Amino acid sequence: MPMFAKLLLALVLMVSLSPDARGACRIVRHLGADYAVCDVDPATASLTIFHADETGRPYGGFTALKTDLLRDQTRLDFAMNGGMYEKDLSPVGLLVIDGVERKPIATGEGWGNFYLLPNGVFALSNGKAIVRETEAYRRSVVATPDVATQSGPMLVIDGALHPAFKPQSDSLQIRNGVGVDEKGLVHFAVALSPVRFHDFATLYRDALGCPNALFLDGHISSLYAPDLGRIDETYPMGPIIAVTTPMWHGAVLPKPAP
Repeated sequence: MPMFAKLLLALVLMVSLSPDARGACRIVRHLGADYAVCDVDPATASLTIFHADETGRPYGGFTALKTDLLRDQTRLDFAMNGGMYEKDLSPVGLLVIDGVERKPIATGEGWGNFYLLPNGVFALSNGKAIVRETEAYRRSVVATPDVATQSGPMLVIDGALHPAFKPQSDSLQIRNGVGVDEKGLVHFAVALSPVRFHDFATLYRDALGCPNALFLDGHISSLYAPDLGRIDETYPMGPIIAVTTPMWHGAVLPKPAP
């Protein structure tokens, strides 16, 4: 192999294996419970949302998504269930993929965690991520984002915990969520044991430094993080948030500069 080609391949591999590009995962202990936390820089990572294949059939899990991506020479680096869904795996609320609104934002009332208002939206545009309470999102976001998913309840709202959370609640569940810190880094977390909403929210506010964070789901919370030995396939899922890397003849290619 020519020297130039060797140097190029080395650079490609070095960039592709950087923690920011793949989503660096770690275990964080908070208030006596352990959490798997994966940190993603949306400016350098290919962070997006998937839901269905080209035939319109929901992936329903990480294995089907990974297989489909490999056909397009794309590697799945990290993934997490990305919002609540109906029995047919369709999203309950807003879903935007590739700049196309697949389902409009939900503003009504109903039963369940999604409607424990305020709920919120996780969105990504031009390499910048936000988490906002639904009404604030509707007021402030003018253009359709690259991707977005709606879930609920909000965990942290402008630095304050959701008002319904109780420090001594006996409602314990496996829970997962997403938050964005002051530097713009995205933090995905899943509890490794059942926890209450209050404790999960303080993980984001106090340990991860996220002024806004959103609950994604409970009980079915699933994580694809090979570095942590987690490839969950217990439950079907609707939208999937993922970090991917393009491949070429087995090598991975760096994300182009914006």
